[in-house]
Amino acid sequence: MDGRKEMMKQDSKMDIILNSTHDGILSINAREVIEIFNKSAEKILRLSKSDVLGKKVQDAIPNTRLHIVLKTGQSEINQIQQIGDNAIITNRVPVKDKDGQIIGALAVFRDITEVRKMAEELTNLNEIKVMLEAIINSTQDAISVVDEHGLGILINPKYTKLTGLSAEDVIGKPATVDIAEGESVHYQVVNTKEPVYGARMKVGPAKKEVIVNVAPLVVDGNLKGSVGVIHDVSEIKKLTQELDQARRIIRQLNAKYDFNDIIGESDIIKTVIKQAKRASQTPATVLLRGESGTGKELFAHAIHTASPRQNEAFIRVNCSALVDNILESELFGYEEGAFTGAKKGGKKGFFEEANNGTIFLDEIGKISLNLQAKLLRVLQEKEIIKVGGTSPIDVDVRIILATNVNLERAIQEGKFREDLYYRLNVFPLFLPPLRERKGDLPALVRHIIHRFNQEYGRSVRGFSAQVIDKLVSYNWPGNVRELENIIGRAMINLGLENDLIELKHLPLLVNKDNHQQLRQFDLSEVNLNQRSLKEIINETEKRAIIEALKKTNGNKTEAARIMGIAIRSLYYKMEKHGI
Repeated sequence: MDGRKEMMKQDSKMDIILNSTHDGILSINAREVIEIFNKSAEKILRLSKSDVLGKKVQDAIPNTRLHIVLKTGQSEINQIQQIGDNAIITNRVPVKDKDGQIIGALAVFRDITEVRKMAEELTNLNEIKVMLEAIINSTQDAISVVDEHGLGILINPKYTKLTGLSAEDVIGKPATVDIAEGESVHYQVVNTKEPVYGARMKVGPAKKEVIVNVAPLVVDGNLKGSVGVIHDVSEIKKLTQELDQARRIIRQLNAKYDFNDIIGESDIIKTVIKQAKRASQTPATVLLRGESGTGKELFAHAIHTASPRQNEAFIRVNCSALVDNILESELFGYEEGAFTGAKKGGKKGFFEEANNGTIFLDEIGKISLNLQAKLLRVLQEKEIIKVGGTSPIDVDVRIILATNVNLERAIQEGKFREDLYYRLNVFPLFLPPLRERKGDLPALVRHIIHRFNQEYGRSVRGFSAQVIDKLVSYNWPGNVRELENIIGRAMINLGLENDLIELKHLPLLVNKDNHQQLRQFDLSEVNLNQRSLKEIINETEKRAIIEALKKTNGNKTEAARIMGIAIRSLYYKMEKHGI
């Protein structure tokens, strides 16, 4: 009787153990009949113990393989089995007696649906983590993150580049480890839970000056640390300078052209371009001389663009467009109250605005003697005095001037200061008139057509050979400016239905004899005795040049013009004859 009670007690204890485990337990006997089916098995398989006990396992459990393990005696470990919408992982093993005979089989299994879901969530979290790290590492901002104790937990490559500190130097270390001068903003934020913006300090071994913004990291209401974004002050200064430069470009006229915009392959224009390029690399004052329409302003732009001052202001002033007193106040500025209507606080002049840059004074030959004296002061002393002012102001300005006036004649007539002339004539450039470079006409016409096509929305493709013949036969008193006018009118005459400029589209071009005639030489003045024809020609040519120079008061450009030769040819002939 006592033995029976003890066995019942043992069975009851076994049931408690079996039903306490989280894993499902199922066992069959040698006849494949289910003998054990605990509560976890009921829950996982959604079957009642009373419905399965005493039944063959194949009839009670879907997809079971326990009867196969019973027959083969082979264990099946960590097998996944689908039970309806759920999945289980099961271990199936044979049960043997003490003699090694198989007397049943046992399956221990658990529901892995939740485990799989958790694993997927963990995978997603890992992917998000990897993505966040990639974002942080690719940003151009230096980032530093510390935990709630102020110990470093994350930095990005930009931080290392800025501070010179690697992850080994920072991770797990106090937030003060990167500070060379200043207080830790991370500690301040961790203590106050309030963000801090615009803190200035120096970081790293190189003591880089930086501006730091730090914000707290709060998760579910709990402080988990802080994140800081660090900006290099030198970068900010550079960006500020670039912004200032952009504002200057917007506020002022910057040069629009360079030497690539000067069209021509003739020897004479190539020589002038070469000289202008050489002048651009010096701070010397450049005097552009030539007839109206030869491209003096284009050369001024190109010289500035090629110079070391190319990123500074380029200011153009047409000296003939303003009356004397207004031009003076515009050039040199004025003090408050200098005259009626003067702006409160005074005004900067063009020379001050062009400081460190270039000022281009067009039509310089037409300014008054009073302004000439003030301009001479700028050239000599590198300083200006405002209208109504007494204190000189230093200026560093590259001056380019242009004129079509015969300055030498103006000096003789008392209209131009000789001392200013020599100050301006440091690097003179004589721009040839179009009639001396007619070989450049086809390229110039193509360039003008291309520009007008863009401006007018046209698609003119070119011109006939007769057009060029006609243009070459013309003397072009208005030079390239007149050529632009003629081509523009031809494109208007062309109409929208045609795309080729022909002779009939050109306006009437009539040459006018505007050249001064040299006096005719009498052969009686030439000694023919025992002299070759070559010697006579050379003597006549020399006398003709001397006569031309006398008539033009030494103005070589004018002398070349009235003789109908290129300025280069004149210089060559003067050197040949020792003039």
